[in-house]
Amino acid sequence: MRSIQLVARRTLEECEMPQPPDPEHGQITVRIRAVGVCGSDLHWYLDGRVGEFPAKYPQVLGHEPAGEVVAVGKGVETYAPGDRVVIEPSLTCGCCEHCLRGQHNNCIHCVFLGGPQAPGMFREYVTLPAANATHFPKEFSYATATLAEPVAVMMHMLELVDIHAGDTVAVTGSGPIGMLCAAVARAAGASRVFIADRLGYRLKLALRMGADVAIDTTSQSLIETVMDATRGRGVDKVLEAAGSAETVNGAIRIARPGGTVMLIGILSELYPKIDIHTAMAKELRLQTLKRSNHRAREALSLMAAGRIPTALITHSLPLEDTPKAFEMLTHYTDGVGKAIIELA
Repeated sequence: MRSIQLVARRTLEECEMPQPPDPEHGQITVRIRAVGVCGSDLHWYLDGRVGEFPAKYPQVLGHEPAGEVVAVGKGVETYAPGDRVVIEPSLTCGCCEHCLRGQHNNCIHCVFLGGPQAPGMFREYVTLPAANATHFPKEFSYATATLAEPVAVMMHMLELVDIHAGDTVAVTGSGPIGMLCAAVARAAGASRVFIADRLGYRLKLALRMGADVAIDTTSQSLIETVMDATRGRGVDKVLEAAGSAETVNGAIRIARPGGTVMLIGILSELYPKIDIHTAMAKELRLQTLKRSNHRAREALSLMAAGRIPTALITHSLPLEDTPKAFEMLTHYTDGVGKAIIELA
């Protein structure tokens, strides 16, 4: 089958790979129809690693898929050929201490589809446990359905940080995850949502996604703008989605005393300098986030209710143009927000 493989830093090539095995008991085979390009895919592509974990070439990226069931194994009763599904990319054991607590994202036996452990979804077919699939509404296109995985990350975020009605929220970074942060904060009842970025066109998209105030950091100070707008108080919650030491420290500065800074963006720096003294002086809660914790159903429910705009999806490209999509996202060309790879 066709696939796109990362064969070296900044080098993606179309390659043939073996067809997946026929589904065994409890498994299904899915034909991939669309896959979103995630910021962590870009880290593998640009940095050759995510944090301290190096890429293993060749590596198939892509973990935001939607597709069509083409075969089911014995014991599978909830899916049939032709069903349209999204896929949870974390294969978890279900029996370790973390899975038993409902913390599947911390499973000690987890295999992640799209990292060095196992091929991701920039390929035509995948066989996996039926438990990793979720039906999506027939009204959704495959491209729209790919948002289920990143929105599921947002659902897990809300498990860790409560956003109450009336809260003020700031989002640092207006990439796809930052835009979804704005949308989810709005859906959760935030009274005012600030979002900051250095790319004006992405800020315009963010306003369509639910942000109230866009801060262009090439001409405005994030700290001064937020502190002036809140009369020196700061915001209740900061959702850090840019992934740099500068933006993390900015998030710490604009959080109110006793507030929360949620760290979502992946930093390229291995050992960043973080202003921990200011965080301690304010008694801030610094909360990290890892993946989605199998929250696709909640994500799809929110999407079906019309609470997640799709304005962030700006480009759809065929599988063979995956390298073009990565270059576009690397250089922020053609007004790209969220890029989707579609397989005919």
